[in-house]
Amino acid sequence: MRPIDPRLREELPGFSRYLAALGVLGAVTAAAILVQAELLATLLTAPAAGTAAALGGAVLGRAALTWLGGAVADRYTTTAKTTLRNRVLARSLGTRDAGRTATLVTRGIDGVHGYFAEYLPKLIGSVVIPLAVLVRLVSADLVAGLTVAVTLPLIPVFAALVGAHTRDRTDRQWRLLSTLGGHFLDVVTGLPTLKVFGRAKAQVETVRRMADAHANATMRTLRVAFLSALVLELVATLSVALVAVPVGLRLLGGGIGAQTALVILLLAPEAYLPLRAAGAKFHASAEGLAILEEVRTLPQAHPSGTRIPSTGEIRLEGVTVRYPDRDHNALSDVDLTIRPGERLALVGPSGSGKSTLLAVLLGFVQPTAGRVLVDGVDLRDLDLTAWRAQLAWVPQQPTIFPGSLHENISLGAEGDVAAAAKAAEIDFDRATGLSSGQRQRVGLARALMRPHADLLLFDEPTAHLDTATEAAILRTAAKLLDGRTAVLVAHRPAMTRLATRVVELRHGLLREKTCV
Repeated sequence: MRPIDPRLREELPGFSRYLAALGVLGAVTAAAILVQAELLATLLTAPAAGTAAALGGAVLGRAALTWLGGAVADRYTTTAKTTLRNRVLARSLGTRDAGRTATLVTRGIDGVHGYFAEYLPKLIGSVVIPLAVLVRLVSADLVAGLTVAVTLPLIPVFAALVGAHTRDRTDRQWRLLSTLGGHFLDVVTGLPTLKVFGRAKAQVETVRRMADAHANATMRTLRVAFLSALVLELVATLSVALVAVPVGLRLLGGGIGAQTALVILLLAPEAYLPLRAAGAKFHASAEGLAILEEVRTLPQAHPSGTRIPSTGEIRLEGVTVRYPDRDHNALSDVDLTIRPGERLALVGPSGSGKSTLLAVLLGFVQPTAGRVLVDGVDLRDLDLTAWRAQLAWVPQQPTIFPGSLHENISLGAEGDVAAAAKAAEIDFDRATGLSSGQRQRVGLARALMRPHADLLLFDEPTAHLDTATEAAILRTAAKLLDGRTAVLVAHRPAMTRLATRVVELRHGLLREKTCV
C-alpha cells in the first residue's frame, strides 16, 4: 500500500474535505456491513417478523452508499483534473516542449482518475472497515478475532513488495508514452518539411519503434499488476480459510453458537475485501502518482514583469525570429503597427511566418532580434499571464479534450456556456467525433467565453472547410470582432473581407498589400 502524499493537501483545493467525506462514507459503510451480517445471521438461525425487510433495507442502504461514494469520487476527480490541466497549461506557456505538454494535458491528466476516483476511496475504506469488523469479531469470538488480526497485515505487506516493482515499471511506461506523444506531435507539425526532403517514410519506422516500445512496457506493467492481484487474492483466501475451518469444527463440536459462527463467517471476508480492493487498484494509483510527479517537475512559471498590460497600440520593431533547427529566418526584420480597434489580416503562402507572428504576440516565441511594444512597453517586461488573460486565440485546429462539450467550451472558466455555444451556432451536444467545422465552432465558443478579451488572434479558422461551414464560422467571427482589435491569418478572400487592413508575409518579409 502507498500512503497519501501530504503535498496534495496544499496542491489541490478541497483535498482534505474529500478525504474527510471518504472517511465518513467508510464509517457509515462499515456500520451497514455489521448490521447486514447480524440481520442475515439472525434470519438464517432464528427468523423473526420484519427481519427480512430490515435485511433488504440494509442491503439497499449499502448499495446507495456505494453509489454515493462513486458520485463523490467522480465529482472531486473532475475538479482535480481541471486544476491540474490549468496548472500544466500555465506552467507550459512560453515553452517549446509542446509534445510533452499535449501528452500531459490529454492522456496524462486522465491517468490520475484511477488514483483519485478508485484507489483513494478503496484505501480509506481499507482503514475504516477492517477496524470496525475486527472489533466486532473480537467481541464475538476472541480466537477468530486474533486470527484475523494476525493475518490481516499480510495483504498490505505483499502489496508493498509487489508495488515497489510496479512503480518502477509504471514510471518507465509513462516516460515512453510522453516521448512517443512528443515525437509524434513534432512529426505531424513538421510533416510538410519532411515531405519536401523525403524523410516522411523514415519517420514512420521511428514512430512504429517507439509505439512498440511503449506497448511492450505497458504489457509488462499489466503483467505485474495481474500477478499482484493474484497474490493478494490467494493471501486473502487462505486467511479466510484459517478463520472459517476452526469455526466450522468448533460449531460441529458445540463450542460456539450457530448465530455467532454465521456472524464470524460473514464478517471475515469483509475484513479482507477492502484491502484486496485497494491492492487491485494499486496499478492505477502508481500511474496517477507518476503523472502527479510529472506535473510537479514542470518549471514554475515566473512572470517577466509586474506591469498590467494594456491592449492599446501594438508595435513590432525589427522583429526577427529564427528557430534553432532552421537555416533561415521565420520572420525577418518585421516592422508593423497594429492600432486599437484595427482588424489586420495577414496573408501569404504557407510557411511564410504568419503563425510565427501570432506566436510572438502570444508570448510563446521570443524574438531573436527586435522587440514588441504594447503601449510603448516591451512585451518581455510585461506580466505574460495578465497579458494573455486579455487575449482570445482561435487556432487552426482547436484541441478537443476528453470530457463533455460544456467542459470543452468553458475550459474551467466561469461564464454562460450555453450563450457562447448558441452564438457560435453549435447545434451538437457531444465532444467526440467532431468534424473540422464543429471543432472550429468549439474554438470560437471558447473565444466567446472571454468577453473582456481586447485582442483577438485568429489563425486560419476557416482553413479546409466547405463554403457553407465557412460562412457559418465567419458569421460568428464577425460577432467577435465587433469593436475589438484583431489579427487574422487568412488564406481565403472571405476571411480578409472581415479586415480593415491587409498585409502580406513572404519568406518572413512583410509588406503592405492593400487597404480594405
